[in-house]
Amino acid sequence: MILFWSLFARRPQRRCFALVDTAGICRGLHQGIDCPATGNWVEVRESSLAWLDQPLPASARVAPVVGQPAGRRALAA
Repeated sequence: MILFWSLFARRPQRRCFALVDTAGICRGLHQGIDCPATGNWVEVRESSLAWLDQPLPASARVAPVVGQPAGRRALAA
């Protein structure tokens, strides 16, 4: 029964990251739930082996989502 319910459980979404050096060249690719802790990793829409040792296309980057902190919500008038 647990196996049955696990089919409907939400799983964390796997995300794609590219390791970019100071010149903007892609040096590595990673897929996982969280961003790697060390290095200049940027989130990208998809992974492509063609990017290795090439400048990372600007269109590949995912725009960071900027949210409002939970403690500072706008007050209704």
